Amino acid sequence: MKVPTRSWTLMRDIYQKVLPRTHYYLENWRKYAEKIPNSELRKQALMSIEEKTFHCEGGSIYGLLAPHNIDSVIEFIVAYQTISDYLDNLCDRSTSLDPTDFQALHESMLHALSPYQKPVNYYRYREEQEDAGYLEALVSSCQKVLRTLPHYEKVAPHLIELARYYVDLQVHKHVKEEERVPRLVHWYEQYKEKMPKMSWYEFSACAGSTLGIFCLVSYASRDQWSDKLSQMVKESYFPWVQGLHILLDYFIDQEEDLKGGDLNFCFYYESNDKLAERFAHFVQEADKSVANLPDKNFHHYINHGLLAIYLADKKVKKQKHIQQTAKHIIQFGGKSTFFFYLNGWVYRKMKKR
Repeated sequence: MKVPTRSWTLMRDIYQKVLPRTHYYLENWRKYAEKIPNSELRKQALMSIEEKTFHCEGGSIYGLLAPHNIDSVIEFIVAYQTISDYLDNLCDRSTSLDPTDFQALHESMLHALSPYQKPVNYYRYREEQEDAGYLEALVSSCQKVLRTLPHYEKVAPHLIELARYYVDLQVHKHVKEEERVPRLVHWYEQYKEKMPKMSWYEFSACAGSTLGIFCLVSYASRDQWSDKLSQMVKESYFPWVQGLHILLDYFIDQEEDLKGGDLNFCFYYESNDKLAERFAHFVQEADKSVANLPDKNFHHYINHGLLAIYLADKKVKKQKHIQQTAKHIIQFGGKSTFFFYLNGWVYRKMKKR
């Protein structure tokens, strides 16, 4: 097995090697979630799997960077992304607006990246408690894989750094509506001088992705290693690749978030033209930032595949006011984006059948 370096070999490997493994591990977690005693926790666990399967499908593509350890890497990615999606549901759609509760829940994401960390009661600040060990089992699954990585110690500081950005974002953006923006702006001010020129909502988007973590874990599973690699990966994925990822996620969720009263970073652009301009900038910077990585073609295709996967989503067709902007984004993504766009559209048609 080799890391795919062309668009068609990448798509072939996604269909043949990534999706079957992803669905196998995800189905196991779905069966576990069905047995959760507490009805609210069970509901949110199942919804997070049913509605966000494509998060695991997309993340698991990074398993292709670990051709000799693809099974264990995808096992990690599915478990870690499932934690992320489950907690997002618990914070976004459930019964609490307490930042202390959100912080405690998200300790699980930090513990999942620390192979010998003992579990705690992550639900200790909320009424719902009984999950039959579901969240703890997800954490344990991640830890088990990390204990086998030849170069875990080299990537560990960067994994924790990226996870802390993610956890802080989740806490700040899920509190009472009137507190969200002030908290996020204050948080951004702490990092502003270290970041390229961007707004507070773009920084927040950069913090909200798990792709850098998946990339680091995949490389850490390889036998060969460069001491500069973990720093290179972290700086390549944060901020630009991760920011592109999450801005796309918010772009297609605008109507849904407007109805639900949820925070959406795309709402803060002064116009759709400005939004499209910044998307173009994020694509350009993301491509530049991965150009010096090993397997640079793979990473380039990931950037353009992100554009395609999100813009082929059925949500775009339901929102006429964003369709023209979506077309512009596809156009500046180039031929590779259009290729992945067609594949994404066909794949969704096949899934319906």
